[in-house]
Amino acid sequence: MGDREKPQSEAELAIRKKQLLTKGVKYLLDVMFWMGILVTVSLPFTIKFIGQYYEPVIENYQESVIIYFVLGVAALVLIRELRRIFRTVLNEDCFVMENVVSLRKMGDWSFFIAGMSVVRSLVYLTVAMLVVILVFVIAGLFSKVLAMVFEEAVRCKEENDLTI
Repeated sequence: MGDREKPQSEAELAIRKKQLLTKGVKYLLDVMFWMGILVTVSLPFTIKFIGQYYEPVIENYQESVIIYFVLGVAALVLIRELRRIFRTVLNEDCFVMENVVSLRKMGDWSFFIAGMSVVRSLVYLTVAMLVVILVFVIAGLFSKVLAMVFEEAVRCKEENDLTI
């Protein structure tokens, strides 16, 4: 074949695609985390700006800043846990108890976000916030179930590691 690369097998291509996807998602989570910090810190200014176009936000300025700040911090904690899980995926060692703990925390934080969104809806209700509540309740349930699945996988892995 000379100086041309030899064609990759289907298995090698599949591994390469998996690695690219995993790294891509990890970088996306990194960007989301750092942008989330920027958005959360800039809330007092952005809420004033949005209030020029959407009256309920400016009418409830202090409440909006506090509620969205709390929601922003909760979302950042949730993303941080997801970033921790992705580190183990990149290391190809994802069935560990740390991921079970992270998934449980993600479930807790998802329920917290849903609860805070209910509080936010008491200040002013939008259809979008009802969707957010539903999404985070489902995410919380999914995380809790996934934590149980991972816990069982970790148990099986540890059992197999002890087998000679």
